[in-house]
Amino acid sequence: MPSRSSARLAALTVAAVCSATSVVVLTSPAHADAVRVHDIQGTTRLSPYAGQKVADVPGIVTAVRDYGSSKGFWLQDPTPDDNPATSEGVFVFTSSAPKAVVGDSVTVSGTVSEYVPGGTASGNQSLTEITKPVVTTVSSGNAVPAPVVIGKHSVPDDYTPAGDANGSVNSAQLAPSTYALDYYESLEGMNVQVANTRVVTGTDPYAELWVTVKPGEHRTPRGGTLYGSYDSQNTGRLQIQSLGATADFPQANVGDTLKGATTGPLDFNQYGGYTLVASSLGTLKSGGLERETTRAQSARQLAVATYNVENLDPSDNTFAQHASAIVNNLRSPDVVSLEEIQDDNGATDDGTVSAGVTVNKLIDAIVAAGGPRYDWRSIDPVNDQDGGEPGGNIRQVFLFNPERVSFVDRAGGDSTTAVGVTKDHGKAHLTASPGRIAPDDAAWKASRKPLAGEFVFRGKTVFVIANHLNSKGGDQALTAQYQPPTRSSETQRHAQATLVNAFVKDVLSVQKDANVIALGDMNDFEFSDTAKILEGRGELWSAIKSLPKKERYTYDYQGNAQVLDQILISPEIRRNGSFAYDSVHINSEFHDQISDHDPQVLRFRP
Repeated sequence: MPSRSSARLAALTVAAVCSATSVVVLTSPAHADAVRVHDIQGTTRLSPYAGQKVADVPGIVTAVRDYGSSKGFWLQDPTPDDNPATSEGVFVFTSSAPKAVVGDSVTVSGTVSEYVPGGTASGNQSLTEITKPVVTTVSSGNAVPAPVVIGKHSVPDDYTPAGDANGSVNSAQLAPSTYALDYYESLEGMNVQVANTRVVTGTDPYAELWVTVKPGEHRTPRGGTLYGSYDSQNTGRLQIQSLGATADFPQANVGDTLKGATTGPLDFNQYGGYTLVASSLGTLKSGGLERETTRAQSARQLAVATYNVENLDPSDNTFAQHASAIVNNLRSPDVVSLEEIQDDNGATDDGTVSAGVTVNKLIDAIVAAGGPRYDWRSIDPVNDQDGGEPGGNIRQVFLFNPERVSFVDRAGGDSTTAVGVTKDHGKAHLTASPGRIAPDDAAWKASRKPLAGEFVFRGKTVFVIANHLNSKGGDQALTAQYQPPTRSSETQRHAQATLVNAFVKDVLSVQKDANVIALGDMNDFEFSDTAKILEGRGELWSAIKSLPKKERYTYDYQGNAQVLDQILISPEIRRNGSFAYDSVHINSEFHDQISDHDPQVLRFRP
């Protein structure tokens, strides 16, 4: 594997490029003392020339982007300096389709800019660009500088340095041999290459996928890369896009391989940070990943599942697929907590809050797939008060199989009335079933309120609390200029978790051996403070921790297999030792997913 310096210098060995009609000689820069690309990039994340005009910056055009809102081309100096911290590539923003052609030797005059994808409020790192350019073509048909090969030995294991007093790493001197983010930054805008890389997030609707250049880094049994703690970042992750037609982009699943070389400039964007924008893509080789099927519950076991069906509304064409997943992959659980059920006209914001059409369409599809005819309970939210897609009025819904489990209906539950706990003959009961937990508390502003229900299975009462906590939207990215990044969404989520735990405490204070399950899309990791608050002092325990660590994931985001969905259980369920937990991987690892979440199933004997 060539070193960074040798890869840069390889292009210098080419004195001329021959064609059938001409020999194009590489020329010297028009002005030998002109500012060069490595001077513009400098040794920190911010250019020392930011905001200044530069003239006659020489280089070779390595790639052209003539689509989207960021049109331009990448310029790379074929004569590098000897400092590994300074990139030799830079993006030239032309705003309209550039006239430059790959292989052109050009000089560029313009203004150096630090563009922050997503805006400064995002906390993202900036991309150094030359804007308002005047481009002079010196010659054409030149060899593109050889790509720097990014591999497992070149990317450091430490992710990033800590920020300064303000949290920012912008002014820190780059240490590309020490930190992974510094290494990638030192290659910003340069022609790079990865080879024979494993896919760790499948192709998304925007023709993007993620690979790892470190095949052994926190590998899951199914080929992903596990995100197991805040201090254990996956440094080998890299996003891949294409400069070609998106119709030709490979439809990849986790565990597939991009065989051969994938080559192109290293960009930075708001949807994943450092991204190889491929001029040439490797060939997709399938890893043979298949969707999982859980084991069916026994006659004496109660099966309880949680499944985020991603903004399901009557206009969607995924009902049959969701039904098949519930019947065939989840084996028709007795109780299913559904998250992101939308109202009966989806995102149309006309005051509709009922969801009977949505739910019954799913129930009918389940019957058609060979499953039971589920009954259901839910509480309609106040219009436009529970967050999610505007007009969608998402909420949690209980499906339950009345042939296996009964629901205790107790009047009084509505969108604004708080459910409580009472005692009857030494046993805990809900004041309303279904009911919502503290719906007027500020913790639930623009967020889903937990739905509590009382079920009976084989004569035993089971309390189930369906949750969809505040999303992680608004948190700073792992590649942010602020390190460690701020997780601002935690503030509201922690307040929500505190209320859920307090409600469970109320149940257990009345009946310490009560069977209580809090489940749903918790929007946080099993090792997070949110999970710790939910668990409290043993009131609950996240049952996904019963799985081997490498199998603990429900979601795949930017190359990180991670936990967002959880089923937490009370001490009585954990103590009897009869429970079994399964994260059923049917969505998150696949390019043709019907939801971005994997469902979770708990089987136990109350």
